[in-house]
Amino acid sequence: MSRLQIFAVLLLLSTGYALWRGDRDHRIVAAICLAAVLATQIALGPLNGRYSGTETGVLLVDAATFGGFVLVALQSTRFWPLWVAGLQLTSSLGHLLKTFDVTMLPRVYAAALIFWSYPILLILAVGTWRAQRRRFVG
Repeated sequence: MSRLQIFAVLLLLSTGYALWRGDRDHRIVAAICLAAVLATQIALGPLNGRYSGTETGVLLVDAATFGGFVLVALQSTRFWPLWVAGLQLTSSLGHLLKTFDVTMLPRVYAAALIFWSYPILLILAVGTWRAQRRRFVG
């Protein structure tokens, strides 16, 4: 399986589970994740020059995603949304790095933006599982 296929499976499983079994926070974060992935695909530059300069469209998507995660974290009674917002901030800082270091390799820039998406989805799935468990146990 390719990296893209692994991400797609993780995205669909974690967001699907959150939408199916999660509470309000989980469903909102899942919707934000799905919207961000779709918006990123639309915002990406042409394939031949992708990530060679600051991806302004992706930067705007990442900023909006971070804002959405922060809003959920501020209203939530749980800690996991803070982790999601913090990881999204870390991912978004990749744009700042590229802006200051134009010699950064496109592959490194892309990796800086993509890397933290995996733990965000895992945290969403674990947070959903723990919330579901609390409902049935406690």
